[in-house]
Amino acid sequence: MAKLNLVLLAILVACALGLVTSQHKARKLFSDLEREQERARNLEIEYGQLQLEASTWGLHSRVEKIAGSALGMRAPDPRRVRLVNPEGAVQ
Repeated sequence: MAKLNLVLLAILVACALGLVTSQHKARKLFSDLEREQERARNLEIEYGQLQLEASTWGLHSRVEKIAGSALGMRAPDPRRVRLVNPEGAVQ
C-alpha cells in the first residue's frame, strides 16, 4: 500500500509540474502573440503613412513645379506638338 501511495504521489507531482509548465508556456505564447499584434498594428500605421507620402511626392503639381524650377523644363509650344494615332499616321 505504501508503494502504491508513493507511486501515486510521484504521478501527482509529475502532473502538477506538467500543468505548471504548460501554463507558463501558454502565458509566454500569449505574450508573444500580443507583442506581434502590436508590431503588426505599428507596421500598418507606417504603411499608411508611406502611402500618403508616396502620393504626395507624385502629385502632378509638385512634379511640374520641380521640373520647372530645378530642371529648367517647360511645356512645349502647342504649335510644335504632333499627335500620333495608334495606326501610326501623323496628324
